[in-house]
Amino acid sequence: MPLGGVPGLDARADHWTVLMGLLPFVWPQGRPDLRLRVVLAFVVLTIAKLVTISVPIFYKAAVDWLTEHAPAAGGPAGVLALTATGLIVAYGGGRVLMMILNQIRDLFFTKVGQHAVRQLNNRTFRHLHRLSLRFHLERRTGGLSRVIERAARAIELIIRMGLLQLAPTVLELLLVCGVLLYFFNWIYVVIVLATVVAYMLFTFSASEWRIHIRREMNESDNDANTKAIDSLLNFETVKYFGNEDMESRRFDAAMARYEKAAIKTYYSLGVLNSGQSFIYTVGMTLVMWLAARGVMSGTYTVGDFVMINAMMIQLYMPLNFMGTVYREIKQGLVDLETMFALLQEHPEVEDKPGAVPLKVPHGTIRFNDVSFSYDPERQVLHDVSFEVPAGKMVAIVGPSGAGKSTISRILFRFYDIQSGAVTIDGQDIRDVTQASLRAAIGVVPQDTVLFNDTILYNIRYGRIDASDREIKEAASLAQIDHFIDTLPQGYETMVGERGLKLSGGEKQRVAIARTILKAPPILMLDEATSALDSHTEKEIQDALDRVAKNRTTLVIAHRLSTIVHADNILVLEKGRLVEQGTHAELMERDGLYASLWNRQRQAEKAREELAHALEEAQKAGALLPGDIQVGE
Repeated sequence: MPLGGVPGLDARADHWTVLMGLLPFVWPQGRPDLRLRVVLAFVVLTIAKLVTISVPIFYKAAVDWLTEHAPAAGGPAGVLALTATGLIVAYGGGRVLMMILNQIRDLFFTKVGQHAVRQLNNRTFRHLHRLSLRFHLERRTGGLSRVIERAARAIELIIRMGLLQLAPTVLELLLVCGVLLYFFNWIYVVIVLATVVAYMLFTFSASEWRIHIRREMNESDNDANTKAIDSLLNFETVKYFGNEDMESRRFDAAMARYEKAAIKTYYSLGVLNSGQSFIYTVGMTLVMWLAARGVMSGTYTVGDFVMINAMMIQLYMPLNFMGTVYREIKQGLVDLETMFALLQEHPEVEDKPGAVPLKVPHGTIRFNDVSFSYDPERQVLHDVSFEVPAGKMVAIVGPSGAGKSTISRILFRFYDIQSGAVTIDGQDIRDVTQASLRAAIGVVPQDTVLFNDTILYNIRYGRIDASDREIKEAASLAQIDHFIDTLPQGYETMVGERGLKLSGGEKQRVAIARTILKAPPILMLDEATSALDSHTEKEIQDALDRVAKNRTTLVIAHRLSTIVHADNILVLEKGRLVEQGTHAELMERDGLYASLWNRQRQAEKAREELAHALEEAQKAGALLPGDIQVGE
């Protein structure tokens, strides 16, 4: 399976690339306030570690004082109590101050971490919209959303743990070695360093082993989530075929793989924790044994013994957490691998250096000897040439797979052609910016997919700065204003996921309204009425005709009856332009167009005859109304 369950992302961004990619977000340019927070956080954590290392020293001083001035030795009890209280208060105050300083450090750094999360997620989101249509046609939405969701958590984790835990733990280890060298000797330092090295080597090797298990768990999670989202998005299809049990089995099979990987993860965590505790306990026991021998020989005091015990216990906490830091950072890097692989994915279609905005004084479109293929093994268009004059309507028809929709994708520059040229008012669309090209073209697609928001939002999407009055005018021209007025919430009515709360005709009218609001000089109608019934088709066609008036219009038609009034009709077959002319001219030639027309008319006539026969049968009482329905 591709990385993260996202097709096309088989190569991983290496960990060094990920870490280097995060640095600009931790030390952001143009944000001196955030850089100051980073500096202050490091100053506070350094003070916190100095306080931390002083706590065992206060502990040692208290024990030594109590040992030397215990009541059994005949000292005054009042003086003993006052001195011991001061040392104990210093010890307790040091521990409290250590905690407070750590909280202050986190407060300084929280804004930096959250800013990094927001900036990197926003950069990824923008990049996904820059990627070309081919990438998004191959994507798995569930897997992709899961990758981004996990990466968002991993960003803050890596930044917080890597900078605020790893660096101070190293500093504390150096301070501990200095204290041991001052109060004891180099043998203690060697034992502590050897313990730490063995501890970290074991942690790193065990974590690497666990990373593979984590990666397997991530992929299983992506697979299960993708299957669940895909199944729910196609809820009606599942119901049509009664395949709920099959969908449940597919989902359960993916979750079974996740369960197996999750169990392995917890087992491996137990092995890791046990090994860490064993290694560190051996080292701590050894230095305590040496200190105990020193106490017995009179070289060290009891305070030295308890100090080294307290220091080792205190060092174990960040060291053990450093093992967790390493594991979490490694796991976070795995979660971020796909995000950075996404950021390294190059758009197939990009603006040329120095690309200029498209200017459309007239709107004449020309295809000059255009050849195109989605892959080298299958040529889709072969030397196609035609012109759509300014302000005229040109229709493209042909059998399924002839290349009709490909022409619309090329004009919108979802793909770049292999040879030839496409121009608008003499400007090659490869030489202008994609944003200006797409701003000049309005599209009413065959399958209108709406955002899960209000009708107002979906119409305003055509021009986000439009006023409510302009939106209502566009709805009126699209003949949907009366329908909206009948709704209890009017324009604030939610349309549901992909607009499923609206009928096909209502969705098309919303699409027409937002295209009217966009007011583009060029209009593209991609089989905009092919999925509608005859009555709705007529109403929608009337609305489209009004929108297309005085605009350069390219129509990709399935029902030939909708384009008989076109100024020119292009007939494609197997990627070649085989005929063109008006409806009357093409019918006179009795070629492919005439054949397609006659077949459609025969199919429509057969439906009409069947509907008439059923109506007569109902009148005669042979059928009840609703027994059989005839649709388009």
